[in-house]
Amino acid sequence: MLKTSKLSEHIQQYSVNFSAPSELSPLITEASQATYVLLGEASHGTSEFYTLRADITKQLIQEHHYTFIAVEGDWPACYEVNRYIKGMASEYSSAEDVLRKTFTRWPSWMWANHEMVDLIDWLYTYNQTQTKKVGFYGLDVYSLWESMDAIVNYLGKIKSPDLEKALRAIECFNPYQRQPEKYGLSAAFYGENCVSEIMELLETIQENKRFDYDDLESVLNMNINALVAKNAEHYYHTMITNDSESWNIRDRHMVEVLHCIGNFHGKTAKAIVWEHNTHIGDARATDMANEGMVNVGQLTREKYGQTNVYAIGFGTYQGTVIATTKWGTTPEVMRVPKGVDGSFEEALHHAGASNKYLLFTEENRDYFRSMIGHRAIGVVYHPDFEHHGNYVPSRLSDRYDAFIHVDETTALSLLS
Repeated sequence: MLKTSKLSEHIQQYSVNFSAPSELSPLITEASQATYVLLGEASHGTSEFYTLRADITKQLIQEHHYTFIAVEGDWPACYEVNRYIKGMASEYSSAEDVLRKTFTRWPSWMWANHEMVDLIDWLYTYNQTQTKKVGFYGLDVYSLWESMDAIVNYLGKIKSPDLEKALRAIECFNPYQRQPEKYGLSAAFYGENCVSEIMELLETIQENKRFDYDDLESVLNMNINALVAKNAEHYYHTMITNDSESWNIRDRHMVEVLHCIGNFHGKTAKAIVWEHNTHIGDARATDMANEGMVNVGQLTREKYGQTNVYAIGFGTYQGTVIATTKWGTTPEVMRVPKGVDGSFEEALHHAGASNKYLLFTEENRDYFRSMIGHRAIGVVYHPDFEHHGNYVPSRLSDRYDAFIHVDETTALSLLS
């Protein structure tokens, strides 16, 4: 393992300090050569990660013609944002209104925050000047019941004879009271599952010729919701007995949805993906590989080729963050302690207490290939014990194509 003092020397040599988003232009120009730009974050509750990603996103859209944003969020909720920014959702009075009303599943703060309001406002205004409007979509797999509700509502709206199949599928899940852990336990240990109902519904929707093909976005919505229902059933079925495989189901699902959206937008489609570092940074460059785990960063590189995917990691040395100490509880502002000795964060800070970015190139990549601990904060966080499990051993220049370091960060500003 490379000593952090030597690593800091390499960081000083190859990093570029920045004090404003406009100074990231060289990084953005480099990233724009790829079809898929993956923007990470070291936590789900840091303001600067959101605002910097938003600034990068705006530049990619305005100057490099990126066509959609895909995030680590539920498809049904994100689709409402998509409708809103395209002027298709008059029931919402503002960006804050759509975020507050649609992102209700815990952890809602990931998307229902003031930083996202600013971006959604910008997208709404930008789209008013465009013939082909920028989209906003969710890649995640959790929304089993919400996606099935959306399917039923659409089939009812178009008076489809297939509505009965959708209702049968929902009826199968009714005994579990919309609690995934209840369904997972029943499916994993008692053999009581809804696989056949979900598969029948998916096949019906994929073969359906009765959809309104004058409204292709609604057809996309229907197809993705069916895909979510299938993969969510598989995910919840598996999560009780195999954490690694359930992780793989989730990330494979996200890549499958990303591919479907890309196909919908056509040959000129270019995507910006917002997800945690643990999803967008190539799993093969971490200890995840030892556990047989894959992720979006690895799968997209394998699917589309290394040069068509550009992954940017984000990190911080210290500050504050929004998180909780227990799943499902009220979020709070927590301190982020200084990066532990021997970590990538500590080396970045030691190289100078400033915001900086690194481009990993053929010239310098070998200097950043040694395995080193790299901080990852989830929605559940215990700052006093983070050295026990919040540092992912990583080969940084293999995990990412570039890295943005914010030396001291602040917590997200939540919608009240």
